[in-house]
Amino acid sequence: MCGIAGLFDTRGKQTFARELIQRMNDIQQHRGPDEGGYHFEPGIAFAHRRLSIIDISTGQQPLFNEDGSVVVVFNGEIYNFQELIPELTALGHHFHTRSDTEVIVHAWESWGEECVKRFRGMFAFALWDRNRQTFFMARDRMGVKPMYYAVLPDGTLSFGSELKVLMQHPGLDKTMDPLAVEEYFALGYVAEPRTIFKGARKLDPGFSLTIRHGQPVPEPKPYWDVRFTLDNRLSLQDATAELTERLRESVRLRMISEVPLGAFLSGGVDSSAVVATMAGISSEPVNTCSIGFDDPAFNESAFAQMVADRYRTNHRLETVQSDDFDLIDTLAALYDEPYADSSAIPTYRVCQLARKHVTVALSGDGGDENMGGYRRYRFHMMEEKMRSGLPYSVRKPVFGLLGRLYPKADWAPRMFRAKTTFQSLARDSVQAYFHSVSILRDDMRRQLFSQTFRNQLAGYNAVDVFRRHAANAGTDDALALVQYLDIKTYLVGDINTKVDRASMAHSLEVREPLMDHPLVEWLASLPTHLKIKGQEGKYLFKKAMEPMLPHDVLYRPKMGFAVPLARWFRGPLKERVRNAMLGDTLAATGLFNRKYLQHLVDAHQSGARDYSAPLWTLLMFEAFLRNSQLGAEPAPILGAA
Repeated sequence: MCGIAGLFDTRGKQTFARELIQRMNDIQQHRGPDEGGYHFEPGIAFAHRRLSIIDISTGQQPLFNEDGSVVVVFNGEIYNFQELIPELTALGHHFHTRSDTEVIVHAWESWGEECVKRFRGMFAFALWDRNRQTFFMARDRMGVKPMYYAVLPDGTLSFGSELKVLMQHPGLDKTMDPLAVEEYFALGYVAEPRTIFKGARKLDPGFSLTIRHGQPVPEPKPYWDVRFTLDNRLSLQDATAELTERLRESVRLRMISEVPLGAFLSGGVDSSAVVATMAGISSEPVNTCSIGFDDPAFNESAFAQMVADRYRTNHRLETVQSDDFDLIDTLAALYDEPYADSSAIPTYRVCQLARKHVTVALSGDGGDENMGGYRRYRFHMMEEKMRSGLPYSVRKPVFGLLGRLYPKADWAPRMFRAKTTFQSLARDSVQAYFHSVSILRDDMRRQLFSQTFRNQLAGYNAVDVFRRHAANAGTDDALALVQYLDIKTYLVGDINTKVDRASMAHSLEVREPLMDHPLVEWLASLPTHLKIKGQEGKYLFKKAMEPMLPHDVLYRPKMGFAVPLARWFRGPLKERVRNAMLGDTLAATGLFNRKYLQHLVDAHQSGARDYSAPLWTLLMFEAFLRNSQLGAEPAPILGAA
């Protein structure tokens, strides 16, 4: 696990200043504290920060092929590299290291752009081929590892593992993108490929970018996508057996390490399944770690302990105080752009705990998206049945009117909030799902934003992110469609971003067996009834794990990795929230309607409404502005000419 950075002159052969590339590399030292490496030649500057995991003695980067004509910088792990080495050796390549990085340069030499299709793992890398005068970069299929890039006005391409790397270059346009602001307040993150700045982009998962020197920079192109065929007719018995074996293979590949290795253990189904599988493979006790909370409503540590006791793991538990909100400014600096998932706080803490004992940790991330675990999936399927009974031309006016007139009931479970249900029934499937996952829904964002900012949006709505992906989904199955949307948006923009930054802040590598792409493809072939049966999500997964995990772990209500925001904002953070919402930083942007900000604060703190999620989203935006020192410059923020 590492950090990469670099500059490539797409037009000429300028010499890049060593001080600049060193500054870009130093800003991400937390990603790789063990070593730093550089390569310079006319038109190229590559940099690397290394966290040594595999081939500790000889895996330094940048790394070259035999004659030095191909150079690569790489972040991540190629889990099948040991299988590829004999194949590439047979093609005439000579290996000088035992690292997965060297596989990349030789695979590029033999297979060109197609090399990424042969890699199994999490990766973001960039390489330069001097003989072909070609620059190539790629990102893994599930977006586990990040890749930011910018094409600057002078034709220089800048890239890095974090947005802060690009921000070191004086040529980066840091004007805030209004469309990114709209996406953030809808989703809680800025969706790929956009970033908060107009001048920078993220490389989409499963995409690569090839640039021939001296030619215009093309758009990235996809090399992979998941297809929900739902045509695999396995029996339940055969499916559970195959799932167990596929999970075992995925976990085994991710246990290859030359440094201490362990796992997160939250007490949920996903992390518990990973730990149980690890225990069945390892001859030594598995190292596990959990975060507990002093508030019982948020504490899952007892369930984690059940699994730890069953498999006799080396278990570490630390209890986090429920008022652990000192990380707000730390998180703003860590994520570089606005990011509003409050579970980043316990995620940061569990990574901090894990790094005291291990350098690599396996996680259960991706299980809900791929196995059908979210409650919102079941709600969406129920609503889809209701939507299918009436044509859209009837539903839109009737339920739209009811949704406007019916009183709001934030206190009730979602399926019993008639206002929310009516609003969803008035929409098409994609709109309805977007509506259900939005932090601030369309009507709230209209009230939140100033008229000036709404004019700048020119009608843009973040639902377009979902529509763009839905057009490529290749399915109209109710569950498959929303799984696809989550894999393309929430999993990448929220979950993977959260874990990458939190783990790298502590120089910890996190591996993701439930996002192994062959496993993801196989799960996408299974019919819906194997994923959700009645009101039971993850049906197949839970059946497969019944011999391995306690019933109380498998079939208890899902808790999530949450923090008590509502209480914070009425108690210890009451004044901080009020000052942030109504202070100079947000006001200076010109983005917001102050009266609505006042309403959010007053209604929440009086107990009339629970606006904790919108207030946290605003609080993190305000912290981002202060951290990036943009709050006092309204013209660049609004993108004014």
